[in-house]
Amino acid sequence: MESRLNALVAKIRTAAEGQERLLVAVAGPPGAGKSTLAEALADQIGPEAQVIPMDGFHRDNDWLIAHTLLARKGAPETFDAAAFLHLIKRFSKGESPRFPLFDRAGDCTVPEAGGLSEATRILVIEGNYLLLDRPIWRDLAAFWDMTVFIDVPKPELERRLIARWLDHGLDPDAARVRAQSNDLINADTVIAQSTTADWTISSDF
Repeated sequence: MESRLNALVAKIRTAAEGQERLLVAVAGPPGAGKSTLAEALADQIGPEAQVIPMDGFHRDNDWLIAHTLLARKGAPETFDAAAFLHLIKRFSKGESPRFPLFDRAGDCTVPEAGGLSEATRILVIEGNYLLLDRPIWRDLAAFWDMTVFIDVPKPELERRLIARWLDHGLDPDAARVRAQSNDLINADTVIAQSTTADWTISSDF
């Protein structure tokens, strides 16, 4: 496990040599462990690396309700993909704009809550749909310097996603319904419609 993580860190460091800025995309289905891997990579690389989550581009709940998409929150169409693409373009140009973050406790985005540190030159960007082969999302590919995909067996994803809803206070039946009616549908989309990454890593990294 540690050796695979170290190997990925080494590849990122090598790719960053001589670069003013490097954009690394960490993608995978919900429940795959993207945030955990991204944070582990940034921690090992050091102060020049920073994690940028895609979740800050969730549409707000009022928008989702108006578009009858609240029950599908987390699906590709429930994100502001165009705004996210614009941010990535600016990052690739060496700019350091502030960006929104997602407040899980409040179930809402917080505009301009995130920013790059002065030391940051390796951006570890994590999210479900970074490799998605759909309009707007597919345009991100032009800006990634390195891509990573986390591969997790479907039964394990289901177990993790149900556990996540249990942790949010749902009873077992409701947790299973929430996972199966939305999260696992989104996971299937990620698995079936993502382009091949430069590096695929298993969930036990």
